[in-house]
Amino acid sequence: MWRLRRPKTTTDSERGAAGVTVAVMMFVLIGAGAMAVDVGQIYSERAQLQNGADAAAIAIAQACHETGCTQDEAEEVAQPLLDGNAKDSSSNLLEVDMSVANQVTVRTTTQDGGNGFLRQMFSSALDAPPVTVGAHATAALTFPSGGSAFPLAISDCQYDLSSAVETGEVQLIKYKPGDGPCTSTAGHTIPGGFGWLLQTDSACHAETDIDDNAASDPGGNYPKTDACDAILQSWIDTINGGGSVMGTFPVFDNSGGTGKTGWFHIRGYATFEIQGWKFGGGTKEPRTFHNTVEDVEDDANSCIDPCLGIIGQFIKFESIDSSGGTPGVGVDLGTVTIRLIN
Repeated sequence: MWRLRRPKTTTDSERGAAGVTVAVMMFVLIGAGAMAVDVGQIYSERAQLQNGADAAAIAIAQACHETGCTQDEAEEVAQPLLDGNAKDSSSNLLEVDMSVANQVTVRTTTQDGGNGFLRQMFSSALDAPPVTVGAHATAALTFPSGGSAFPLAISDCQYDLSSAVETGEVQLIKYKPGDGPCTSTAGHTIPGGFGWLLQTDSACHAETDIDDNAASDPGGNYPKTDACDAILQSWIDTINGGGSVMGTFPVFDNSGGTGKTGWFHIRGYATFEIQGWKFGGGTKEPRTFHNTVEDVEDDANSCIDPCLGIIGQFIKFESIDSSGGTPGVGVDLGTVTIRLIN
């Protein structure tokens, strides 16, 4: 007689294999998740440290350029910025290095009271070692070594801003001064005070480079183009609106040639706060503006026919460029860009 029996689908040795597999997979998944959480924490922490180091390096470079600073003063500038960029408001300042001229490097790490600089939330259960999280940034003072700007160059003998002062005296820079520290002999095409440069585009710009000769636009007449008039009008609108007009001009220390062969040797670049000018005959704007005795505090700075000149003062001028770059090769005439280079 035939009897029905349940077929054997597994052997005794295979019993529980699924449970072991599930346990192993759970361990792997938990470990991977723990590592992912901790790696995310590490990246977040490093981003905070980097933001703090960037801010501190730029701030120290700016503060030390303005007034000079000691090591202790530099560290006092750095620490609040490092702490302020950390979510836990606490960072460890390792070093402020100012050993390289016109550069400052800030190094920082996470501050923590545990065995490592950053305690791990989960992967420590897997016996993973503690990690050190740090960041560094280097900011540099970069001095202009070339550029394209309004086609006017100012004589080195008019430049009066030393490294010890914030601004120079308000002055009238004449096309041909005739007397004083900047003199020119009657009949010379190249002036002693300022001169017009040959334009390199239709937007009233002239390109120049440090330690190179820039071509002169012959004569003392203002370049009468719509583009140049538009620039002067924008200056007028800014001044009448209560703002300040800062022009970074090439400074020349030598000149030569005549007519179309005239040239200026560019020493560097300085920022001039423009307050008035007379670039043409008569009184018509925009080529003449704020040039009379009523416009200037000192009568000696007025510029009436046949005078041609620009009125203002040299100033220290800083700009911040966080996009990175390399240190400039120009000279320090008070105009500087502070940028991150590492």
